[in-house]
Amino acid sequence: MAKKKSKSSQVYTSTVILAASLVLTYVPLPGSQQTVIIVSGTELQEPLQQLAAKFQQEHPNIKLELKFQGSQDIVNKYVDQKNDFKPTVLIPANGEILTELSDRLRATDNNSPFYDSPRPIAKTILVGIAWPERGKVLFPDGRFQWQRVEQAMQASNWQKIGGSSDWGSFDFVTTDPTRSNSGQVTLSLWTQAKLGGQVNNNSFNNPSVQSLFGLVKKSVYQPPRSTDILLQEFITRGPNDADVATVYESVALYRWQQSSVSSGRPYQIYYLNPSIESTATAAIVRRDVDSGTADAARKFLNFVTQPAQQAVLVEYGFRPVNNAVDLKSVPKSPWNQNIPGAEVKPTVQTIPPPNPEIITEIQRLWQRVN
Repeated sequence: MAKKKSKSSQVYTSTVILAASLVLTYVPLPGSQQTVIIVSGTELQEPLQQLAAKFQQEHPNIKLELKFQGSQDIVNKYVDQKNDFKPTVLIPANGEILTELSDRLRATDNNSPFYDSPRPIAKTILVGIAWPERGKVLFPDGRFQWQRVEQAMQASNWQKIGGSSDWGSFDFVTTDPTRSNSGQVTLSLWTQAKLGGQVNNNSFNNPSVQSLFGLVKKSVYQPPRSTDILLQEFITRGPNDADVATVYESVALYRWQQSSVSSGRPYQIYYLNPSIESTATAAIVRRDVDSGTADAARKFLNFVTQPAQQAVLVEYGFRPVNNAVDLKSVPKSPWNQNIPGAEVKPTVQTIPPPNPEIITEIQRLWQRVN
């Protein structure tokens, strides 16, 4: 009898141990959960929220906190330690911005500021958008031209450039280049078009470029801090308050249906030639981030670059960094929605984004001109 009782106790104990081990496997112990704080440009806000929710279902022991800022703000606030949180991952809209961050931090500390080499997440290019009837007047041959935009800004109203007197003033919109990558890219491309050649540090000493910056600054009074905010305001304001803008192709495609509902006649997309491809790039930072948290962050970055997650980014208008993903075959791909002007393979030249030195010169001139 004693032996039977002993055997029953052993079976019970083994069952309890097995159950406890299963619980420990699938339910994180208090205090064992890793928290990864991701700071991204606002253009990635909605897809990252969707991907983070999916990731956390698969990795319940990793908690993701998402923060969104203009790409230049990401760098400035991190360098100056102006955030009220400690970032783990930074994802500005452009990898060159991470180079700027690294250079600024290395000026005071020779150690690498990142755990690993920065990783591309998604790609997009800068495009122009305009309300259809205004685009036909401004770009009669269907091609975006910086010179025509500048002429319209100088004229200040549509009637002087062949538009209807009812259209009122000409209103161009771009983001704040001291806070946002798309504003920096806009001014870099515009400077190149103005000078008819490659941009360098000396380009911004040219009187015609200084005059251009002054004109743009007056025209885009209180520019938005980020691209997605700009486009939502563009749609809300509609014709007569916002006529032409430069934005990322990704948000232009994703918000197009919204413009159709709000304005009845959605905007037209114009590819810039040349244009600049911006690659949202992620870096795991070292400051205040331990190795365990860095490992958790790597799992998320590995997850985001897999085909299933890249397909989600395509649905939001981004071009994938994983070549296994095809734009046209993705469900809900905006390239299948007959959006005016949208092209799978636009026949334009894409050039590298401005380097950190050029970005600095753009910001300096913008702040200096009246």
